[in-house]
Amino acid sequence: MTSFLHRWFDSDVGHSFRSSPTAIVAAVMAFICVFCAVFAPWVAPHNPFDLATLELSNARLPPAWSSDGSRNFLLGTDDQGRDILSALMYGARISLAVGLASVVLSVVIGVSLGLAAGFLGGWIDSVLMRLCDVMLSFPAILVALLIAGVGRALFPNAHDALAFGVLIISITLTGWVQYARTVRGSTLVERNKEYVQAARVTGVAPLRIMRSHVLPNVMGPVLVLATIQVATAIITEATLSFLGVGAPPTSPSLGTLIRVGNDYLFSGEWWITIFPGAMLVLIALSVNLLGDWLRDALNPRLR
Repeated sequence: MTSFLHRWFDSDVGHSFRSSPTAIVAAVMAFICVFCAVFAPWVAPHNPFDLATLELSNARLPPAWSSDGSRNFLLGTDDQGRDILSALMYGARISLAVGLASVVLSVVIGVSLGLAAGFLGGWIDSVLMRLCDVMLSFPAILVALLIAGVGRALFPNAHDALAFGVLIISITLTGWVQYARTVRGSTLVERNKEYVQAARVTGVAPLRIMRSHVLPNVMGPVLVLATIQVATAIITEATLSFLGVGAPPTSPSLGTLIRVGNDYLFSGEWWITIFPGAMLVLIALSVNLLGDWLRDALNPRLR
């Protein structure tokens, strides 16, 4: 592990990272958010979703620096007496899990279909690209809202795991298209190069050529796109949760927390919605900045 990190820091990408203050700050912000989300049961001062520990007398307390605030609740509490700081950590945990899972599934589906369309061509390419055109003609949030709403209607009393599964699938169905089109364009270029022609002449199976030769050479743009799409998936999940068809109320994400706080925004309890919104912006901004840096670092024309 140490030797790998040493080689990475000595590489062109590592040098680009060390020389970019924006990338370093974004990486630190992303690391703090991910660390607090992953280790929320140990880092959070309270368990905001343990009903036995909630007291309505602590409801809607302002942040600790206000005159009516409490030192036990640094960022205040919501309408049920839940600690906002702890709720942010647990909510970010759900948002990151849904975002990462949906992006992984989108990459697997999009790369597989794009690779097949670009390498095989013919009617397979035509059918898959027309399918992509149809998917692109609908707004992503509308498709995700439709799928998530239908899933909730069909399974109103479903377990939380099934509800999260429907949410992940709804985001995946709108996210794979960009990967498929990107990989298909790169594959059209790679399939006519000498190393692919040499593999064909030697009798290598097409599936093995796609997996062992073409795929590693088209993954660069995919990694950049996946990094940026993580932020998009998290925002989509937050939007669905804000609209009431996302994460279940028993396991609220950042979008659910924003929706709850929105009811009290104009009554003076601004912290209930402002802090979850700021957390969402911080996560999306740090991931987008890392994606922009990775795009520039992997572009040989900018070196």
